[in-house]
Amino acid sequence: ISDLVKKSEKKIVLLIDEVDKAGNYRLFLNFLGILRNKYLKRDTGKDFTFHSVILAGVHDIKNIKLKLRPEDEKQFNSPWNIATEFDVDLSFHPEEIATMLMDYEKDLQTGMDIPLMSNEIYKFTNGYPFLASKICKVIDEKLNKNWTTEGIQDAVTEIIETQSTIVDDLIKNIENNNDLESFVKRLLIENDKISYVHSDKIISYGTMFGIFKSDKNKLVQIHNKIFEIVLYNHIIAKLDRENSKVTGNVFQPNFLDKNGDLEMEKVLLKFQQFVKETYSNKDEVFYERQGRLLLIAFVKPIINGTGFYYVESQHSYEKRSDMIIAFNKKEYILELKIWRGREYHTEGLEQLASYLNSKGHNLGYLVVFNFNKNKEFTNEWNDVDGKKIFQVMV
Repeated sequence: ISDLVKKSEKKIVLLIDEVDKAGNYRLFLNFLGILRNKYLKRDTGKDFTFHSVILAGVHDIKNIKLKLRPEDEKQFNSPWNIATEFDVDLSFHPEEIATMLMDYEKDLQTGMDIPLMSNEIYKFTNGYPFLASKICKVIDEKLNKNWTTEGIQDAVTEIIETQSTIVDDLIKNIENNNDLESFVKRLLIENDKISYVHSDKIISYGTMFGIFKSDKNKLVQIHNKIFEIVLYNHIIAKLDRENSKVTGNVFQPNFLDKNGDLEMEKVLLKFQQFVKETYSNKDEVFYERQGRLLLIAFVKPIINGTGFYYVESQHSYEKRSDMIIAFNKKEYILELKIWRGREYHTEGLEQLASYLNSKGHNLGYLVVFNFNKNKEFTNEWNDVDGKKIFQVMV
């Protein structure tokens, strides 16, 4: 280190990332101790070392400080200028993604619709740099430069279903912290709305690992749709491993028409039958907490390998959420809601029709969770503001 610093004409800054992950290894701590000692000696003119050392990926710096000192010297003061806030937004915005695509287009002239592609990439990645770049790389190298919305969906499927360091790290960070795992389940399964308070230990921890972010309403949300799908899949896989009843043992060929398209009406009727036979005795609390997960777990094996889904939550009294299914180059919009009476239901149908209109769709699907003891497991088509909506009551 001394020789390197002496020979360099410029000041050298050492950046060490993922410090928490290495913090329990004695060799790594010894290395930090060496850096600290050289830092102290440099200030007295007795040594040469890096101009600065930056430790990133640290949840609680006090733990590192304590580990660097002998047991009888434990104290919280340190010569390091540590834990300075780093507030630079490293996410790509649609305009920045568009700039990246413009450079690509200059070289290859694919004829892509750059504004459409940049916004579609942003929709799934929320500007997460690695994921945005990965989608582009997959389309370029594995999907024959299919720069269309279908190509982006295929790239998302590839990322979700292929083992990678980023997915492995995401799951490992969840699995290694029970409080974090419970928090994620509250967001995804129970659809809880939790205020984003950075001083909260779990929120801060999840943000540090890129799992959480604050939405426009200052509520905690999973950082991007790709992470959300990966986490849903992981939760469902664990449930399915523990209880095979969750998926209902469904098979894809039973729900496809002769063109290979998804027959959503048939899917929902089967789901209705599945709930009636397996979960009809459950109460309101169960459906509010598990209803969305049940439907996702049921649909997932049907679309597996050919399509994918993502969820868009709605901030409303009815706890509505929309499940968007992409399958065989087609998109299906499926809304989940809880029965709150006829008036709210009629209003919900109108909201779904409006949403379908905003997405350019004429067909929509609705699953209503009703916990009245005398309910009937009905199904029907509704014509609402020029849109056709198939509804099942479960």
